[in-house]
Amino acid sequence: MRTITLINGDGIGPEISESVVKIIDAAGLKIDWDVQTAGADVIESEGTPLPNRVLKSVKRNGIALKAPVTTPIGKGFRSVNVQLRKDLDLYANLRPCKNLPNIKTKFDDVDLVVVRENTEDLYAGIERQVDENTAESIKIITKNASERICKFAFNYAVNNNRNEVCVVTKANIMKLSDGLFLNTYREVAENYPQIKQREILVDNLCMQLVQNPSQFDVLVLPNLYGDIVSDLCAGLIGGLGVAQGANIGYDCAVFEPVHGSAPDIKGQNKANPTALLMSAVEMLRYIKEFDYAQKIEKALFKTLNDNIKTFDIGGSSSTTDYTDAIIKNL
Repeated sequence: MRTITLINGDGIGPEISESVVKIIDAAGLKIDWDVQTAGADVIESEGTPLPNRVLKSVKRNGIALKAPVTTPIGKGFRSVNVQLRKDLDLYANLRPCKNLPNIKTKFDDVDLVVVRENTEDLYAGIERQVDENTAESIKIITKNASERICKFAFNYAVNNNRNEVCVVTKANIMKLSDGLFLNTYREVAENYPQIKQREILVDNLCMQLVQNPSQFDVLVLPNLYGDIVSDLCAGLIGGLGVAQGANIGYDCAVFEPVHGSAPDIKGQNKANPTALLMSAVEMLRYIKEFDYAQKIEKALFKTLNDNIKTFDIGGSSSTTDYTDAIIKNL
């Protein structure tokens, strides 16, 4: 039996975690869940939203499923997610974006993957106050980080029968930093002749995505662009409530939905577990439980096609009714 860390989060986190655990159990896959609490609910008792025991659990098990965690405002702790990525060196943020059945969107042919560098760039938050009128943020791009994220993107393309990896930069303006990322991509690409290569500027990409997203396959981006573009792509498939995600390193991987903890609907049985469930499906593929992943995904898709949906995606089902319907369709 595989042991997997379950960070059940706060806000709606425990509700959607319970839903996903029930569905995986009903599918017949036995997992020993190492449940770890984190976020706003543990600050008072442990003095931090991310206790060391959580990090130790993920390091020990090598894999985690994580529900949304609230980051406290004004408490000196930048982000639980950022801290997890830093401490576990989860250098690759993986965001598959594909239309789900019976969810109304502007486009019905979206099937792309955003691969975002996770450890540096402006998003790393290295800042200083120069004087009372001037603040400075430092953008750091390194050869090592650029190389490993580009290799990750190309390897993902090869292993998942993808045809193209498109690099996204603003290298026409930031010729040194984005230029380094672009040149590293070109060097890595030489080792993958079977994968098509494409280069695009980030502003042009955003325009193209809202006009014709089906032209893109795998996108590889520095950290800040990746953060923005991945949410744009989530909007193309119905919003953050259905957007899955993963943060992957050499030794650990954390699979999580993109959306927040939604404390305003906590305990109301309205939460949508789809994004966490799709993240769990990606996690099952990662640990090579392909049959269970396909089984759960098919049951989810049938449920959506039967027009059983939660409120946020145009339905009227509660969290428990939605969960029970998916389990029935297994």
